[in-house]
Amino acid sequence: MASPHPEPAELLAEATAAWAADGRLPEVPADIVATRSALHSVAEKVVSAARLRATGNEIALRWYLGGFGTPAFADDRGRRVIRVDGVELVDSCDGAERRTQLTSLRDAGRLAGDLVDAHDLPGDALELSPAAAGFIGRWFCFATLVTADLRVRAAPELEPGWVQLWPEHFDVATELGAEAKGERAAYGASPGDGDHPEPYLYVAPWTAKPAGELWNASGFAGAELSYGELRAAVDPLAAAADFFDARVRALTR
Repeated sequence: MASPHPEPAELLAEATAAWAADGRLPEVPADIVATRSALHSVAEKVVSAARLRATGNEIALRWYLGGFGTPAFADDRGRRVIRVDGVELVDSCDGAERRTQLTSLRDAGRLAGDLVDAHDLPGDALELSPAAAGFIGRWFCFATLVTADLRVRAAPELEPGWVQLWPEHFDVATELGAEAKGERAAYGASPGDGDHPEPYLYVAPWTAKPAGELWNASGFAGAELSYGELRAAVDPLAAAADFFDARVRALTR
C-alpha cells in the first residue's frame, strides 16, 4: 500500500524546481490578512475535511504549485486530489479536473461532493485577492523547500517526521529530535497569524524551555525569523537553513 504521506525528497525536488523558476521572495500584499484567513478556512473546512472523510483518519495537507491540497488518495474513480489553485478549488481524478471559483465555503464544499457536508458550511462570501492567494502559494513553495531540505538532511537519530501542511495552523512543518530526550521540536514556516501579520519561520520545542538570544519568538515559546529578515538576506534559502540548523544544534547537542 502506498504511503499516505508525500515523500520529503519528492517534495523537495518539486519545490526546488518551482522555486528555480523565479527564486525570490516578493513584497507582502496589502490584503494578505483577509485572504490568508479565507484560505485557512477553506483548508480546514473543505480540503482537510475531504481528506478526513476519504481516509478516515488523515487531515494533513501538502503544497501544490499555486496553493495546497490533499495528497492523492484512493477513490472509487481512481486516484483523487482536492486542492486550491490560486482562488479556485480543483477536484481532480486520474487527470480529469473540475474547477470552481472560491466564492463561499458552502459552494466549495459542493464541488467536493460526497466528501464534504456542504449544507453545514457557511454561505458567506470569502474575501479573496488573486494576488494575495498567489503570494501564499509562493510562500508555501518556499516553506516546503526549506522544511523538506531540513528533513532530508536530518540524521536518523533525530527521528525526523513527515513534511506536512497542517490545516489547523495553516503552516508547513516537520519535526526533529528524540522525544525521549526532550529534544523534539517543530520546525516550520507560517504565512502569518494573529501575532504575526507577515510570514515567518519558526522553531517550537515540544517540552524544552530554552533561553538565550536564539530563542526570540513572540506569541509562543521558541524562535522565529521574520519575512523581512529573509527578504533582506543575500540568499533566503541559506538564511533559512542557517536558522533551522542553529536551533537543531542547540536542542540536540
